[in-house]
Amino acid sequence: MITLIGLGPADAGGLSVAARDALRAAPLLFVRTARHPAVANLDAAGIPYESLDYLYESGESFDAVYDSITERILESARGNNEVSDVALAVPGHPLVGEESVRRILLRAREEGIPVRIVGSACFLEPTLAALRLPLGDGLVLLDALELDRYAPRVDLGLLLYQVYDRETASAAKLALMSHYPDDWEVTVVRHAGVPNEESVDILPLHRLDRTAADHLTSVYVPPLPREKRKKGFDDLVHVMARLRGEGGCPWDREQDHFTLRKYMIEECYEALEAIDEGDMDGLCEELGDVLLQVVFHAQLEAEVGTFDIDDVTEVIVDKLIRRHPHVFGDLAVADSAEVLRNWEQIKKSEKGEGWRESVLDGVPAGLPALMRAMEISRKAVKVGFEWERFEDVVAKMEEETRELEAAIASGDREEIASELGDLLFTLVNIARWQKVDPEESLRQMLRRFTDRFQYIERRAREQCRALTDMSLAELDALWNEAKAR
Repeated sequence: MITLIGLGPADAGGLSVAARDALRAAPLLFVRTARHPAVANLDAAGIPYESLDYLYESGESFDAVYDSITERILESARGNNEVSDVALAVPGHPLVGEESVRRILLRAREEGIPVRIVGSACFLEPTLAALRLPLGDGLVLLDALELDRYAPRVDLGLLLYQVYDRETASAAKLALMSHYPDDWEVTVVRHAGVPNEESVDILPLHRLDRTAADHLTSVYVPPLPREKRKKGFDDLVHVMARLRGEGGCPWDREQDHFTLRKYMIEECYEALEAIDEGDMDGLCEELGDVLLQVVFHAQLEAEVGTFDIDDVTEVIVDKLIRRHPHVFGDLAVADSAEVLRNWEQIKKSEKGEGWRESVLDGVPAGLPALMRAMEISRKAVKVGFEWERFEDVVAKMEEETRELEAAIASGDREEIASELGDLLFTLVNIARWQKVDPEESLRQMLRRFTDRFQYIERRAREQCRALTDMSLAELDALWNEAKAR
């Protein structure tokens, strides 16, 4: 039997009668920490106990400490020693804000060890009293150590407990500043309910790590009014629904999937341009435009009940988890190439046999030609349609070049177009063999060309000359200047 006993939030005044009796009756008693005011009463009453504070000193992290506490209690309860009934006393109430208790309950259930809970008042009552805050106003309780795992509900009050020290306060400050203004006022409550020790201070969020903090410190963050909240994904979904709704924007209300197709492509390319230019502010804006297109299409289907944006996110989250068993499961992979092979196998098992009649199915016809050529080439190779050596690819390029030259000599426009296409596709295969993205190569080349040509234009303007008045030799000299920059 494991008995989990609450010591109350402060001194013996918060200790329940049942908890006091359980402490006295425990054949083997541990206290999670002796740094709690109520523990002094155990000493005064002559109740023997073992403190687990030493685990905090040896643990590399709080996770490791909680695991060690859990294992220590379970080991004692398994009956390996003469005593198999064990009690653990924790601050406050065992079921409020006690991560070690949560882990003990899970492990005890797995091992079939019975657990008894003996509660006392928790830290919440005196803390709320110190804040003069009614519980009915809406409040989220969160361990300060968990802030990196959960985004706070800024529309509700947030009470952080276990703000152990300045390091914990600093980490909490940085996490909160991602969601709240730097100067948002927070309230620090220390030693709530402890006579002559309780204190309440109000300070701006950015100064949170400059205040004293210990194991009896909590921080209250009041809810943000709507006008101060950082706009999030839900706000975008709401705005899009409003634009499409009654009294919304006439243009938005007229659109459908087909009229929006070109905007999806345009916004993606504008995002790529921002990446090429290293413009991160521009990329932030352009990614928003891309995201708008996704939300717009989802809103169209939400209006007719087919699916909504939550269905879209659920599908992609489930897909990512399924197709990354080396991350979310126990599969081991050697490198990224094996990841891609597994991805294809998982996709095939999801779709079932025969879901594509041709190995070339699934390459979107709307892709830019170079990108589509690369994807088709990659798919053909998977079934063995491939040159044996790179030298053979180069020879094919030379053959296609000669055939293009012959077509040009003949003056047959259709033949020229055909041979030019053959040569371009061969160049794509050269790029594939060399592990170069032909679409990106051409994009970068065009960027260089544009930059150099605009340099020529600037230099011509400096000379008060028009490009059309300059000789080819003069233009070529300026081009070489541009290349040499």
